[in-house]
Amino acid sequence: MGPPRSKKRKPSFRKLLKTSNVKLENKSKNRQFKQQSTAKKYRKEQKKLRQAIKDASSRTPLPLERYKKKPEEEEDEEFEESLPVDMMDEDDLEEMKAMAQKASFITRDLSSCEPVHAKKRKSDNAVELYEKMPRKMQRQEEKEVIHLLPIKDKTGLIPQTIEKPVVQKVEEEEEEEEPAEDDGSQKEFEPEMSALSPQQQLQLRRQKLEDRQLRIAGLGSAILSDPVNCIKRLKELRSMLMETDPCVAVTVRKLVMVSLMEVFKDIIPAYRIRPLTEAEKATKVKKDTQQLREFEEGLVSQYKFYLENLEQTVKDWKQKKRKKSEAVSLQSYKGLAEVAIMCICEMLVSLTHFNFHNNIIVMVVPLMNDPSKKVSEMCCEAVRKMLKQDKFGHASLGLVKVISGLVKSRNYDVRPEVLKSLLCMRIKEVEVKKDAEDVAPKKKFMTFQEKRKNLSRMQRKWKKAEEKLEKELLEAEASESKEKKLKLHTETLNIVFLIYFRILKKAQKSVLLPCVLEGLAKFAHLINLEFFDDLLTVLHNLIESGDLSHRESLHCVQTSFTILSGQGDVLNIDPLKFYTHLYKTLFLLHAGASNDDITIVLRCLDVMLMKRRKQVTLQRALAFIKRLSTLSLHVMSDSCVGVLAANRMLMQTFPKCDILLDNEAQGSGVYLPELDQPEYCNPHNTALWELHAVKRHYHPVVRRFAAHLMAGAPSEGSGALNTELSRRSPVQLFEDYSTKDMTFNPPVSAPASKKKDHFTIGHALLDADLKNQIDEILRAETAATGLNFAAHRSQDQT
Repeated sequence: MGPPRSKKRKPSFRKLLKTSNVKLENKSKNRQFKQQSTAKKYRKEQKKLRQAIKDASSRTPLPLERYKKKPEEEEDEEFEESLPVDMMDEDDLEEMKAMAQKASFITRDLSSCEPVHAKKRKSDNAVELYEKMPRKMQRQEEKEVIHLLPIKDKTGLIPQTIEKPVVQKVEEEEEEEEPAEDDGSQKEFEPEMSALSPQQQLQLRRQKLEDRQLRIAGLGSAILSDPVNCIKRLKELRSMLMETDPCVAVTVRKLVMVSLMEVFKDIIPAYRIRPLTEAEKATKVKKDTQQLREFEEGLVSQYKFYLENLEQTVKDWKQKKRKKSEAVSLQSYKGLAEVAIMCICEMLVSLTHFNFHNNIIVMVVPLMNDPSKKVSEMCCEAVRKMLKQDKFGHASLGLVKVISGLVKSRNYDVRPEVLKSLLCMRIKEVEVKKDAEDVAPKKKFMTFQEKRKNLSRMQRKWKKAEEKLEKELLEAEASESKEKKLKLHTETLNIVFLIYFRILKKAQKSVLLPCVLEGLAKFAHLINLEFFDDLLTVLHNLIESGDLSHRESLHCVQTSFTILSGQGDVLNIDPLKFYTHLYKTLFLLHAGASNDDITIVLRCLDVMLMKRRKQVTLQRALAFIKRLSTLSLHVMSDSCVGVLAANRMLMQTFPKCDILLDNEAQGSGVYLPELDQPEYCNPHNTALWELHAVKRHYHPVVRRFAAHLMAGAPSEGSGALNTELSRRSPVQLFEDYSTKDMTFNPPVSAPASKKKDHFTIGHALLDADLKNQIDEILRAETAATGLNFAAHRSQDQT
């Protein structure tokens, strides 16, 4: 009986076909992998062989070593050679020759490192060794080749190439030779300078200066015409900052500094250039992209070197450091440094978006506190200009940080102009702390589950396309978002308030206090609510101390009411002490003092009385109107216009104040003008008699305002003002009719002469007979006694 049959069924023919296809695919894949691996091995071997041949060809063969023999050995050899050979036997000679042939270690080439009997073993492969030996070939310079379109022939494609013309290198070599010749000519001229007369020296200096100017102009125009291809010229122009000729060194360096500044302002792009990553450097890019990358890299490096040169120039002036070349004298360092600072300030303002702007800020801010007035004013003006032009807030934030560090490091001993420059910041809105509900992020896009639940398939498709389009539009817009801008402004203002609060706390008697109070008055509406109570207490203590000037105390009042008129409405604080202080200070403003304080007074009145009208009593409003009318009698015309305009607004805000225009109105008590308490001086018992005096003022606008107030400040009718005057605020009117230029606006005509041409006496006597008698006597006396002034001389002569 045979072996048992297997229970497994034989595969069908179709199944065998299926499996064979898979096997065939596997076999083909394995074959491909083997071919690839063998090809790789072959390529590696070929590469190693080529590298070995290249190394062998580049290596120069070492010469055989030859040692100098000592004179004693040379004498011994000569002695041995001079001995006769006849003295030796022939057998001895043959023996010595055989020994010499066997001694291969003496006769063979010492430079080779092969074993002694290697040639015997490798005699069969002599041809192969000879073929592999490197041959000495004439070295030719590898020429750059431009590949052209190939030509098709019967045999196949024939590649076409031409040599790249080498023209630029020749030009560069010529340009390099030219300065070398110039240097040689300069060295020839230098010893001759002392032998020349002053006129010849001046003429030679002019010639040199003209040559340098032409060179600077040529390089600058070449760079501006094609910045991408002529970026190397920028280095050549910058190298002229190291001018060594003492005759023209200072002038040339100044010209190059200013020229480079203008060139950089023109060719620097409107974006920040970031360094490339390693992955970006490794990737292959188009030729234009590579050229642009090289231009940007060269531009950033040259700009960096230029800034370093400017900084070094300023440091040399500060340290009075003499250079080894001595091309520039110590007296000329100041002029060079001033030009360098001017260039730095110009780039601070113009190139806020470009690289190294923070480094420029670090250079400029300490110079704002420089002892030199010219340098300090130049830097402060540049900082003010930059703060006014900064739209996004990045530059302002960097500047404020550096100023804060400077003030703290100098222990608050800095110029007031440093802090005054911060008043030019364009910050009108900051982030305010909100409730938790407002702070919680809102869902911008629907989740996938919500889309699937609420939208159909087509709607989901449209929604996806819409979200993608919105994202692309935001990227294409490339504008600063409002949230980011608010965040930057908030951070900037926090640092500014930190500077102000430090000075209020630690240096209340510093010269910086007026600037701090002025800054607080401007930005008080942006202060956080948490600081209000403490800040108001500090300001009141400063006013009560009596150490402040009138202007500083007015700033304290303005700051206090700016705080209370904004977020401070929720605070339960009675500011009566600040009203009293302003009421007391009004009489300290007069025509002899500076008129700038009137602007602060008008702003204080607007915040204290108009914006807080519901918290102001009628007695307080009447007292301020009466005191302002008295003030209008002894101030200049522009201040008088502003004060009367403020009175007009008060009378329109508080209509019951028209009792001051009525003479017959009576009340309890008597008006006490010398009392400094506006609530208790009984202002309702007086009248605005000052308006009658002001109505005869020399300025036409003052007269118009006085007549308008006497009519009750109507908004319509015959006594109303025209729209040009009625729509402007008191501060605007004060600035429009300012007398800073010592001129009146509008021009004031000269007063008419009251003298008459003929003076006639009328009938002074009532009795006609008496008058006739007097006239007859007067006529008789004048006829008899005529006036003769020379009569006494004639009498003396006789």
